[in-house]
Amino acid sequence: MPHSLILNLLPLAPIPPGYLTGRHLHALFLTLASSVDKQLGDYLHDAAADKAFTLSPLQTKKCPFKKHHSLKWEHTEPISEHSLCWWRISLLDDTLFSKLTNLWLNLNPSKPWHLGPADLMITQILGTPQLDQPWANACTYSQLYEQASETNRLIAFSLATPTAFRQGKFDSVIPTRESVFNSLLSRWNKYSGIEISQQIQDALFASFVNIKTEVVNNYHSSFIGIVGEVSYRIMGDVEPLAIKQINALADFALYCGVGRKTPMGMGMTRRILVK
Repeated sequence: MPHSLILNLLPLAPIPPGYLTGRHLHALFLTLASSVDKQLGDYLHDAAADKAFTLSPLQTKKCPFKKHHSLKWEHTEPISEHSLCWWRISLLDDTLFSKLTNLWLNLNPSKPWHLGPADLMITQILGTPQLDQPWANACTYSQLYEQASETNRLIAFSLATPTAFRQGKFDSVIPTRESVFNSLLSRWNKYSGIEISQQIQDALFASFVNIKTEVVNNYHSSFIGIVGEVSYRIMGDVEPLAIKQINALADFALYCGVGRKTPMGMGMTRRILVK
């Protein structure tokens, strides 16, 4: 069952920009996991394959959703103390969520967590849809599949943080149907238990692109990705089952993201409704 959890945070001291990188937030998540299950934390740290979680960059309440629904992925100034912040953690594997249950249930509001020199208080965890927070949700894989439309032929995504796709030894920023839907499909087939064939994407054709390239400098080498909106349309004589499966994958994007470095805040993606 995929979960998209929003942690509301309160820093008790300024957080310098150097500690707001994907690498440091990844380390914070591993610390949270290790606090309830040391072996789990070690496993997640060592796992080289596709990981069963994604993270967002740290967001402040002062940063409203920008054009194209994008988020803030780099900070050039410290986040000041007592600034209201939120952080998204998505979990794709039921086993992972159950192992972290004790963390959610036994959260001590007086226990600080550390991000660089700053103490962070977790003040609230949201796991259900919120009017002002489109990134919080939870749904079983079977529900995602059963609720998916058999008639909607327009698939539109918002790429909220820089997104790039691996092609051989190098990255590409072009959101081809193969790049986007192979990314969704591989994670769906790995965790859902409901197999979907790769052939369904043959009916998809790009119909709208409004993207721009962004450079993220807080990695060992610069990471180049795209943000914005992309749409695909299902064309031709396509069985309702195939349309349903494509729509299920599109709805799944909220939880798994697409492309590279999703455990470090990149590739955050969600489906959007377009007129």
